[in-house]
Amino acid sequence: MGMIKIGMIGLLGVMIAIQFKTSRQEYSLYIGFAVSLIIFFYIVDTLSILTEQIETLKNVIGENGKYFFILLKAAGITYICEFCAGVCKDAGYGAIATQIEVFGKLSILMAGMPVLFALLQTIQNFTI
Repeated sequence: MGMIKIGMIGLLGVMIAIQFKTSRQEYSLYIGFAVSLIIFFYIVDTLSILTEQIETLKNVIGENGKYFFILLKAAGITYICEFCAGVCKDAGYGAIATQIEVFGKLSILMAGMPVLFALLQTIQNFTI
């Protein structure tokens, strides 16, 4: 049911923004940004349920779960960067969107460094 609600909010927002696109472009941009924020806050609200399930999973996995959380962190960075870059592209600021995407890629690379170090340490232990 939530997906239908979000889909309808998105479509309604686009339909209203299209009405202002020719006469008052700044209103079209504001409407698009407002709809994006509404959807984003709905996502954040839904994440609380996911967070509880992840905590349960953390208790089941135990110590080995730290790499799983690095994967979740990378996924979160990806979604946030995609959202922000999409808003910037819609506003006509493609250069800023590209910079956000580059920063997101570097952030994911940095978030994955502990996994790389653990892999290298494991390989080193095998060679000794």
